[in-house]
Amino acid sequence: MISLNKKDIATITNTNHIIKKYNFHLKKSFGQNFLVDLNILKNIVSSADITEETGVIEIGPGIGALTEQLAKKAKKVVAYEIDQRLIPILDETLQPYNNIIIINEDILKANVNKMIEEEFNGYEDIAVVANLPYYITTPILMGLIEKNLPINRYCVMMQKEVAKRLSGGPNTKEYNSLTIAVNYYTIPKIVLTVPKTVFIPKPNVDSAVVRLDKREEPAVKVNDESFFFKVVRGSFIQRRKTIYNNLKQSLKGVLTTDDIKTALKAVDIKENARGESLTIEQFAKLSNEFIKYVT
Repeated sequence: MISLNKKDIATITNTNHIIKKYNFHLKKSFGQNFLVDLNILKNIVSSADITEETGVIEIGPGIGALTEQLAKKAKKVVAYEIDQRLIPILDETLQPYNNIIIINEDILKANVNKMIEEEFNGYEDIAVVANLPYYITTPILMGLIEKNLPINRYCVMMQKEVAKRLSGGPNTKEYNSLTIAVNYYTIPKIVLTVPKTVFIPKPNVDSAVVRLDKREEPAVKVNDESFFFKVVRGSFIQRRKTIYNNLKQSLKGVLTTDDIKTALKAVDIKENARGESLTIEQFAKLSNEFIKYVT
């Protein structure tokens, strides 16, 4: 075992000790920033409502600071770590816990559904809790959410600006197609803000923890889900452009300009409106109206 000055991994002294012992060089390409504030880690676990019946999926455990706190509360923790260099470190720092499984794999390529069937068979409560690598936060989050996995909630740390987008509302600068996609599947809420000063090394931006509770049914009913998201993404191609001009470009070859104008009028959306002014309900109505014109 590593000789730590305190029991918990997440202190500046212990984190620096581990880094020095293993001569570990943090890779910017992996978005490695280690959290060294125990109170924040405990607040993350608390915000995620982890109990002794919960199965937890963690992404990017680093040296195990959050993993350790999760293991104290959860029934089992399965952590995906892409960096092979961290595996022997995790084997040592997390040795006292018998309810942790470390998988050395890229979460974007992993068969998470198969893992859930094997490791969380019979579990009624499954949560994703993680300090997500900032450079691939959206692909990881949406990759999991869109698969409709048996995951009840997500409690994840990300850049503060991205967190604002997830929880933003219409007519705000943060509101975009990602906001709508996340709200379609989940109910997001910022539960914690995290200053950049509590990381080693210190990142350039502050962070926030967002909790996303999976909806029993999508937020709106749409006739064609993939087409709905095509319409949403197309409406935000250029924020300064009107929804009509954006859709004329994004749906070229799918709908005629007359079809777009007719559909907008049918659902009472003005041609000069902008994507950020529309609610998710309005996007659903528009998408369902467009379907009538698609041959």
